[in-house]
Amino acid sequence: MNTQMVRFFHPYILLLTVFLTACYSAFAQSKSDSVISANEQTNSSFNTIYRQTVNPGFFGNEYGNPIKTSLVADLNPNVLLLNSSKSRFFVLFSPRVKLRLLDARKAPVRSPSYMPGLKVFSRLNNDLEQPQFLSLAYSHHSNGQDSPTLDSVGNFNRGKGKFTTNYYTLDYTYGQKSTDAFQSVSKFGSLGLEIHTGLFNLGYSKELKDKYGFVRLNGSLMYDLLKGKTGKEKYDNHYRINARFTYILDEYENYSLLNLSKRFNVDFQYNYQPGFTDNVALAIGAGYRGQDDYNIYFSDSYSYLSVGIVYGVAFDLRKIVVRKP
Repeated sequence: MNTQMVRFFHPYILLLTVFLTACYSAFAQSKSDSVISANEQTNSSFNTIYRQTVNPGFFGNEYGNPIKTSLVADLNPNVLLLNSSKSRFFVLFSPRVKLRLLDARKAPVRSPSYMPGLKVFSRLNNDLEQPQFLSLAYSHHSNGQDSPTLDSVGNFNRGKGKFTTNYYTLDYTYGQKSTDAFQSVSKFGSLGLEIHTGLFNLGYSKELKDKYGFVRLNGSLMYDLLKGKTGKEKYDNHYRINARFTYILDEYENYSLLNLSKRFNVDFQYNYQPGFTDNVALAIGAGYRGQDDYNIYFSDSYSYLSVGIVYGVAFDLRKIVVRKP
């Protein structure tokens, strides 16, 4: 196997090893009858907590982008590869794609963002009322183009130029949960680091060097409320408030480390899920992008509003109640 192939497959081999180790752990743990009951119930409850914090998909539109759109979609179908009470690990894969349908003649989708990733969760404690866990992920981001990244005058070839980066993320999450017959309240906060392989001159479009953020601090806050009535099969309504931010930490374009307008991305979103839906919720949000997260358009900075729906495993929890083992 040549060096280029080793560089391409190495991240996947690493996370596959973690996945297989988790599967082996589940198999080995199933043989221990003395601890199986407590461990299985705790693992199962944490699996529900992990699902609750997974980023959902989005379908709607954004207003404020310098390039007007008629549709924006974050197609994020999370596939659960390991979701077993036999293991403390939880593994998911997402063949994620972000699209922007331009508000222009023939409504083209130029340069979509292909963002597949594999993510592994593991709990740090056994406390379901104050859960703590880590998550490690490897992700790829490219736009499927093969034209030169720069045009003839040295500017980024937006729309047709090649964009590629790969990155690892490590996040710590702390939560607080309380459940009774009428409602379930969850609060989560996370903080983590995102490292792009371009920092080590690997797996990226070379023209991104000193132009794109390779080291980022990520964080999020979530307040989640499920409300219903005693004796009901499931909670009637689901309300969620989400806030996420990213801050670029390394040098790029000679911007000061305190230049919020070019280094800071933040997004606020409110979701409401009525009782007649299973995993879909209405969404309204607002945010600011100091560095656009849509492939080769990253040099754009702007504020925006968003309206649409969110969907996925994170909103399929109204029949699930997490209790202490």
